[in-house]
Amino acid sequence: NNLSVSKAQELSSMADLLPNLNAGINRSRNVGRQFDNTTGDFGDFTINSFGASVSSNLDLFTGFSNINALRASRERTVSREEFLNRARENVIFATASGYLQYLLNLELLDIARRNLEVSVQQLERIQAQVEVGTRPMADQLNQESTVANSELQVVNRQNAVQQSRLSLIRQIQIDPQDPVEFARPDLPDATPAPQAYDLDALIQTALETRSDLKSEEASIRAAYFAYQAARGSRLPSLSANASLRSSLNDRNPSEYQDQFFDQNISRNVSLSVSIPIFNRLNIRTNILSQRISYENAQLSLDNSRLEVVQEVNQAYNDYLARIAEVESTQKAFAAAERALETERQRYEIGASTLIEFSQAQALFVQAQSNRIQSLYSYIFQEKLLDYYLGALQPEISLQD
Repeated sequence: NNLSVSKAQELSSMADLLPNLNAGINRSRNVGRQFDNTTGDFGDFTINSFGASVSSNLDLFTGFSNINALRASRERTVSREEFLNRARENVIFATASGYLQYLLNLELLDIARRNLEVSVQQLERIQAQVEVGTRPMADQLNQESTVANSELQVVNRQNAVQQSRLSLIRQIQIDPQDPVEFARPDLPDATPAPQAYDLDALIQTALETRSDLKSEEASIRAAYFAYQAARGSRLPSLSANASLRSSLNDRNPSEYQDQFFDQNISRNVSLSVSIPIFNRLNIRTNILSQRISYENAQLSLDNSRLEVVQEVNQAYNDYLARIAEVESTQKAFAAAERALETERQRYEIGASTLIEFSQAQALFVQAQSNRIQSLYSYIFQEKLLDYYLGALQPEISLQD
């Protein structure tokens, strides 16, 4: 909508360079003592009259104010276009972030359900062993507590899935009551291969491609031209005027057609020069205001550039951290998996306690969760880096 307004204002600024054209008509009745052109005397009577006119005005020179106003309007349109591009990137990033969070919660729910299933199976084995007297009742009670905690974890994960789903639906603005289903792509099994980035090149790319920076740069140019247009109002202006007028009245003995199209026609062509001498400081105040707006736009861009450099630095460092995190959690998951299998075998032959086995099970579940979260954090960080570079595209693949 703002872009549409800017385009309309740009078209209006272009039209300001053209001559205007106005037409008018009037009808009047004069009643009372007045001069009669027919008799040459004063008298009391009523005159009905009718008039029409066409006039045009063209600004020949306005201190280049119109030209600079048009340039400013064009730059505002460019600024709005770039702002709209950044708004699209914001929508893409917010939607992708919500989608990734929803997928992560689904993965964590699957882990919680598998953990509950394993806990229930373990409880059934312990109950059978307690019945034959090979395990104490305390093991059964402890395992029942573990199952209850696993059920609570499933409930919490289900609630997180629903919350993230509603948040995603709200982001893409569809009816929450619609039976919408979101696709679940397969995550890569292997540790993703990191891309080789050069920090200086990333910063330079961001400074050159970010749409919000381009929008501010265009705003600076627009403010500059607006400032120049304001300065032009100090100079004299030259305009050309042309008009055509005619009239008729019922006291004139001539025919209406003769009056209107012949006798009463007047034509006027003129040139006028306006020299600003004193305008109650309005011109000076406007120039000062436009100059400060121009300087503020420059300060805003300088600040935005610093923010972009900081954002890219932080995103790059976080990207490296996510790579290390993925590798670490992958190793921890493999170790926890082997430890759980070893502890299960020891527990089945009576060489380990239920507490030790439960601890191994908890560490394995935590390692699973950490691995899944690190993978999604890595994917998210990749997209975040693209977002800060201004290179985020609607087509996003989890396999990239």
